[in-house]
Amino acid sequence: MKKVFGSAQEALDGLLFDGMFIAAGGFGLCGIPELLIDAIRAAGTRDLTFASNNAGVDDFGLGVLLQSKQVKKMISSYVGENAEFMRQYLSEELELEFNPQGTLAERMRAGGSGIPGFYTKTGVGTLIAEGKEHKDFDGETYILERGIVADLSIVKAWKADETGNLVFRKTARNFNPVAAMCGKVCVAEVEEIVPRGSLDGDAIHLPGIYVHRLIQGEHEKRIEQRTVRAA
Repeated sequence: MKKVFGSAQEALDGLLFDGMFIAAGGFGLCGIPELLIDAIRAAGTRDLTFASNNAGVDDFGLGVLLQSKQVKKMISSYVGENAEFMRQYLSEELELEFNPQGTLAERMRAGGSGIPGFYTKTGVGTLIAEGKEHKDFDGETYILERGIVADLSIVKAWKADETGNLVFRKTARNFNPVAAMCGKVCVAEVEEIVPRGSLDGDAIHLPGIYVHRLIQGEHEKRIEQRTVRAA
C-alpha cells in the first residue's frame, strides 16, 4: 500500500467533502498540520466540523479556515489567542462544543480504540453535564461522554518511516497521536521520512496501522507568546 505522497493536495485527493468531520492535532502552535490545513483552505471545502484542542491563531493553523469561513463547528478546549474564533462564537456565526482538555483527548482515544463511550467525573455539576447520562459508581456521580470518530484525521509528526510509523517531538505528542487514531482515514505530515526499519521500535509513538497517507514538508516554527527580559 502506497502511503507516501508528493504534496498535501495529493494526499487529500478524494478525501474531502462539504460537511465532513475532521480531527486535527496540535497544541497551541506546536504540532499543527499546517500544510494539510492550507490544502483544505485551497480546496474550498466548507461547513466543516473540527475536533481540536484549539484553533491556532488568527493567521496560522485552523485560524486560516475560520478566516475563510469554511468551519461550521469547533469541538475544542481552548479559544484563547484567536480573536476571530472568539468573534465568530460571540456573534453566533460558529457553533462551539466546549470539552475539558482531558475529556477531549480521551474521546479521541476511545473512538480510535473502538470504545463508543466512557464515564468521567469531569464536568459533573456544570454546563458540560447538561443533557448527558448520569450514573453513580461507588457513591460518586459520573457523566457519559461519547468517543469521537472523525471522517478524517490530519496530524503533524517529527519523523515517519515509509510504512507510517510516527515519532512526535515533545508537546506535539499531546493531541496528535489520539487525533490520528480517531479518523476513518489519517493523513500525516512530517519533517522527515526515513527508510523502513530505521526507527527504533521502542521509540515509535504511533504505529503505522493508523496512518493511511503521508507527506514530508517544510514547517514554520512559531512561538505563541514570546517573552524576553529587558536588555
